[in-house]
Amino acid sequence: MVETFVNLIVQGVLIGGLYALFALGLSLSLGVMRFVNIAHGDMIVLFSFVILSLTGALGWSPFLVALILIPVAFGTGYVLQRFLLQRTVGKGILPILLVTFGLSIIIQNGLLQLFSADSVRLRSGAIETASIALGGGIAVGVVPLLTLLSAIAVIVFLNFVFYRTTIGRAFRATSDDLEIAQLMGIDVGRIFAVAMGFAFAVIAIAALYLGLRANFDPTIGPARLLYAFEAVIIGGLGSFWGTLAGGVVLGVAQTVGARINPEWQILAGHLAFLVVLVIRPRGLFPRALD
Repeated sequence: MVETFVNLIVQGVLIGGLYALFALGLSLSLGVMRFVNIAHGDMIVLFSFVILSLTGALGWSPFLVALILIPVAFGTGYVLQRFLLQRTVGKGILPILLVTFGLSIIIQNGLLQLFSADSVRLRSGAIETASIALGGGIAVGVVPLLTLLSAIAVIVFLNFVFYRTTIGRAFRATSDDLEIAQLMGIDVGRIFAVAMGFAFAVIAIAALYLGLRANFDPTIGPARLLYAFEAVIIGGLGSFWGTLAGGVVLGVAQTVGARINPEWQILAGHLAFLVVLVIRPRGLFPRALD
């Protein structure tokens, strides 16, 4: 029983690493711009299909393709925010929701036209099934472990940017008070565009591990958005480490729920979200970006 319990926790933490990657880009847009991106999950799926297409066309490893794609994703996010999404800023929540909902519909239908509704998966050779034995009958998959380590590396990098750089100070000032930041001479449009660029770079990393960890199809974006949103809220808005904790809470809840009854896996995660929301409405580790 002890080994089973430990294995459930370990596997839940590894799943939580994936959910944290889903959520970190959303945490950026929410924390800096107070921007609810309805298309966030669909953008992850879109980049998964981009990686799939490039690996098939070039014959390269998905890891290499994703590494090359990260700066491209940053530029995509920058341009999208600068020339489209920025037009909705300061006009209330409804325009943002409508524009990103429209993007979600466009992405889903575009992917359906290009790739059909069939489920696909990224292939990476022997690493897919490789594992590391921890003893006591517990083993950790190499890809899930890489997912968790990547989430931690992204959080360390984002914390460095936010709390040790000039652009990070501008992020925090803009998040704290948009009007005062403008009066102090901060180019809010550029700051928002850079923040969205970082969010898209994280989306590209999340897309890699989504494709390596599970099958995906053009319609699964909203479910990824839901997991990301729950992880951000559980962890606390403005806390990147809290986002990781939120992902782990969801992952552990799902593995425990699946152990009790396979049909309860997804439900258990949602119930954990509701319990945390009732007990701590501001999340486990709320932290303002100031």
